[in-house]
Amino acid sequence: MTHVVVIGAGQAGSALVAKLRNSGFDGKVTLIGEEPVPPYQRPPLSKKYLLGEMELERLYLRPESFYSENGIDLHLNETVQSIDTADKAVIAGGHRIDYDELVLTTGSVPRRLPPAIGGLLEGVHVVRDLRDVDTMAPDFVEGRHALIVGGGYIGLEAAAVAASRGLKVTLVEMADRILQRVAAPETSAYFREMHARHGVEIIEGVGLETLVGDTRVTGARLSDGREIDVDFVIVGVGITPATTLAEEAGIEIENGIKTDAQGRTSTPHVWAAGDCASFPYKGGRIRLESVPNAIDQAECVAENIMGAGKDYVAKPWFWSDQYDIKLQIAGLNTGYDSVVTRAGDGDSVSFWYYAGDTLLAVDAMNAPRDYMIGKRLIEGGKSPAPSLIADPETDMKALMKL
Repeated sequence: MTHVVVIGAGQAGSALVAKLRNSGFDGKVTLIGEEPVPPYQRPPLSKKYLLGEMELERLYLRPESFYSENGIDLHLNETVQSIDTADKAVIAGGHRIDYDELVLTTGSVPRRLPPAIGGLLEGVHVVRDLRDVDTMAPDFVEGRHALIVGGGYIGLEAAAVAASRGLKVTLVEMADRILQRVAAPETSAYFREMHARHGVEIIEGVGLETLVGDTRVTGARLSDGREIDVDFVIVGVGITPATTLAEEAGIEIENGIKTDAQGRTSTPHVWAAGDCASFPYKGGRIRLESVPNAIDQAECVAENIMGAGKDYVAKPWFWSDQYDIKLQIAGLNTGYDSVVTRAGDGDSVSFWYYAGDTLLAVDAMNAPRDYMIGKRLIEGGKSPAPSLIADPETDMKALMKL
């Protein structure tokens, strides 16, 4: 009987074992997770869960009973110490588990501030897992001052939640503008203005020099010399793929665990999916940090373990919720040289990224119709003339017939 062992009980790991069973796999399945709770949704953690609008059980991707009912051996609160690829075994919780096929869905880890500048002080938080959010929740008291370090989507979402709870919020971004790495100036300006309306102070082009405090953070000194008093800090400066286990096992790494188009790593009988995995894409190699990618890639790997021989074709899309704004992103904007604005009503607007005449991506704020049409156009390889996108009289649905 084939035994599939999956290391990492997050979105990808949960999707993979469910897909195996739903596809008729009748071998043994083991899912190993470091946390004491079954796989859960991460996006609501720093929003509805932190705001007290969602209970823990509603975070679960599937009821805990799902795993036993489907013959999935779920190991919770268990750390994998090592992988022996020669003998096809993992050492987890001090005991050996043999495998026939191994899948790494180890996800990613948040970047933290160096200890030398106060990264280990109490009151300095990251946003990644349930424990992180449970630890920071008591700090969200109206009137307190929160410092957000990093102006990417993680930092902006944290700022939105804090401001919504009545906290004073200062966000510091070292780059010239928020979202500089991932979005056009138009999108940056949209969110800068929106946060300003909610009282968030955004400081761009200024870095954090050091945090101040004996055991707990009490303040921060910025690279321009100003000093501010703070009650706690949230660090949102990105994530890195969790590759330590793979590296120690001699599995090839390239911006994550390197896989082929079907999810195989450089080591026989070892696969990878989700945030931790990089894969071929349009003649290059990418790694996507998103829930849709974690699910789709994991399900593709599950099918390939069963012999499908199917290449994973990524359809990148992402989202971010801030206040009453829902940002939906279709495609990847890498290499864009122009941005077309399509205005809507109120806060509704979309920005369309082009490289020459080729449509690459769409940022849609409270514009679900623009997002859906943009996504279909990109996936279909269609690129309407920028003038059509900018024209408010254009029938967007008709663009699909071009």
